[in-house]
Amino acid sequence: MDLLHLKYFQKVAQMEHMTKAANELRVAQPALSAVIARLESDLGVRLFDRQRRQIKLNAYGKAYLQKVESALRLLEEGRSEVVEMAGLEHGGVALAATTLNRLSRLLGEFLSLHPKVQFRIIQSPAENSKIQMLENGEIDFSFSYYPFEKPSFRNIPLMNEEILLALPPNHPFRERTSIQLKEVALESFISLKKGYGFREITDKFCDESGFTPKIIVECDEPAALSRLVQAGLGIAFIPFAAKKEAPSLHLLQIEKPLCRWTLYLIWKENHYFSQASLLFRDFVVRFFGKVEQSD
Repeated sequence: MDLLHLKYFQKVAQMEHMTKAANELRVAQPALSAVIARLESDLGVRLFDRQRRQIKLNAYGKAYLQKVESALRLLEEGRSEVVEMAGLEHGGVALAATTLNRLSRLLGEFLSLHPKVQFRIIQSPAENSKIQMLENGEIDFSFSYYPFEKPSFRNIPLMNEEILLALPPNHPFRERTSIQLKEVALESFISLKKGYGFREITDKFCDESGFTPKIIVECDEPAALSRLVQAGLGIAFIPFAAKKEAPSLHLLQIEKPLCRWTLYLIWKENHYFSQASLLFRDFVVRFFGKVEQSD
């Protein structure tokens, strides 16, 4: 058993298809099958259930895959650390965020100072997915609107922002500047899909006000909210920063309940961080500190 064979097993386990895995790995399918058979022989158990031409990872295979992925990840971290110590590259940063709009300026300013840093960015609306990626060591940081309440996680608040209510053209409340949320209990809402942190937060505000919002449109794209409101489909919760992106919208302050949300930078303490990722973490904290002061 060697490192290459473990990578072969990982690919077959992920795809559960010998021919497709062989094509991805650019090896002959019979040779790949022989590697898997030899690995099962060494372990003394079958890792896949075979039914005619199909294969399915079984309980033994799932348990072994978890250890193999952890081992390969640690070896890659070790390689990155040694290479970085030798000064052969400037490292990389892996992060996840719900939306990339408000990170574009941050990333641009960082790369202007450190142009050789490589980024891997995953857009993920689901908070649970981001937690899992941090747990597995797949990413260095998560930008999230919920803190991860675990002893092994660090949560740094970056900014606190007001949430406003956007009205379509000719809405009866357009002459007003503020509102209590219970006053729109019977309105039609445009919202993000469940799983987005923003959706969970705004649903809680409605619950505090004694109603469940009647949602007629659920979006995957946060930027679509303001456009659909402008089209007259309904009202929507909008972050304060969206005022700049949609100046034609009529936005109301919400007097009760207090509607705000906080953006956090989150990481796992025992995770290996490249010099690039440490530079990025410090830069993020300074960047949002300046943004808050300017606001």
